[in-house]
Amino acid sequence: MSDTIDRIATKAASTPAGHYSQATAWRDLVFVSGQLGARADGSHTADQPFEAQVRQALASLLAILAEAGSGPQHILRVTAYIVGVGNWPDFNRIYAEMLGDAKPARTVVPVPELHHGYLAEIEAIAVRGR
Repeated sequence: MSDTIDRIATKAASTPAGHYSQATAWRDLVFVSGQLGARADGSHTADQPFEAQVRQALASLLAILAEAGSGPQHILRVTAYIVGVGNWPDFNRIYAEMLGDAKPARTVVPVPELHHGYLAEIEAIAVRGR
């Protein structure tokens, strides 16, 4: 096994706007950076309802995992930051719909605000598919 850290990048998710990678991988572990509701073309969903933002953030996260050779069934842990505790039930519903039978360990952290006015940011740790 290589001790090289791989930088994961896909055009199916937005390009990082700062000094970070969409994801990094070491051996079989994949670490996906926090995904906001930015689209792959760089346009934003911050002006869209909470549901649209969460769907886009999860779609980006899943696209990055696919590029890394992983997927929903291989997610070990998810951390989600959501603006407004009142959005928790909607987050849970969308999350369950998009991840299906996958039930990774998860933390949802209510926060007062996120960058660019977004209402959700989602990061994950996964293993590459076997």
